[in-house]
This record gives sequence, C-alpha cells and structure tokens, in this order.
Amino acid sequence: MSAEQTPSGTPSPDVPASSAAPTTPSDPTPSDPTPTGPMPSDPTPSSPAGRPPRSQTPLPTLRPPTGPPRKPTDARRANALAGRINRGGAGPCYGLVTDDGRQYALHGTGKGTFAVGTTVRVTIGPADPAADCGPGIPATIVDISPVG
Repeated sequence: MSAEQTPSGTPSPDVPASSAAPTTPSDPTPSDPTPTGPMPSDPTPSSPAGRPPRSQTPLPTLRPPTGPPRKPTDARRANALAGRINRGGAGPCYGLVTDDGRQYALHGTGKGTFAVGTTVRVTIGPADPAADCGPGIPATIVDISPVG
C-alpha cells in the first residue's frame, strides 16, 4: 500500500488525484524495494559500457616466433667495446679481447696504465695508420675506463 492511498484503495483527500497514480509491479517507484542491479548471488560484477566481464575476455597472447631475429634486437653503439686487457702497461698500445673473442689492437697516447686482466670499457675511433700495436683489429682509443 502506498502513502498516497487510503486503506480502501481510494486516493486520500490530501493528495490531488493526478499525483495518486496506482503502482504496478512493472512500474517500480523509488519506494519499491525491488533491486534493479545484479542480484547478490551473481558472482561476477557487471562491467561498464556494456563490455563483457573480465573473466570472459580472453587474454592477449603473442604468436610463437617464426625464427631468430634477422637483426640484433639490442641497441649497441658500434664504437663502444668492453673486454679484458691482454697486452697492457702504460701505453700507448694495448690489446683488448672482448667476450665474443675478438682481438683489438688499441692505440692511445696518455690514456693511463692498465694491467693485464683488467676489464675496461672503451670508446674507439678510426685507426691511426702510423701506429702498429700488434695483432688484432686496429683502432684508436677515444676514451677508456676500468669497469668495477
């Protein structure tokens, strides 16, 4: 029974007849206790904008690779090296072996003293044709510093 009707079902004299519209189960009113959202027994919450619930959305996956990459995937400067000194001393010639086994013959005046076995990081430039520093790929030292 609504507050706008008398126990007999007729509109109360205090309320105008136009505002005393009868209510039906298909026409819920704000005082109607029927919930309009999901029922409490529904385990999945409704999703916004009409999207399916997350549990029903498949996760994106990558396809398996068709083979190894054709180009290197890590950006590496061509003039930067790291390795161990295998011919050291006070310079100006040094020998360097990188982790991949490449031998470099480095030339650099006043670059410091490096003992054999020291791990260094080197920035190289074009080789000086007047310098012969032994076996390996010739290069000029732009910068050299010990690692660790």
